[in-house]
Amino acid sequence: MITSCGRICIGKKKINVSTVLAGQNVGIMQVEDNIWLVQFMDFDIGYFGMDSCRIEPTTDPFGVKLLSMCSVYTAMSVIR
Repeated sequence: MITSCGRICIGKKKINVSTVLAGQNVGIMQVEDNIWLVQFMDFDIGYFGMDSCRIEPTTDPFGVKLLSMCSVYTAMSVIR
């Protein structure tokens, strides 16, 4: 569970996550030696190592997804 100050506490280690998730349960899964994945609901929040106690974010699941531009039409050909 995320503490009221936005941390995950594992033994004496304190990993800062976010106060936005205070009081929420998160999943923690070991993916490699000393590398852990933090998940909230269906979202991967990020990875942390016990040495650094710092989360590195994963890609933004809500990030802007741009469509590729059509190479046939340009702004000038539409105006003419």
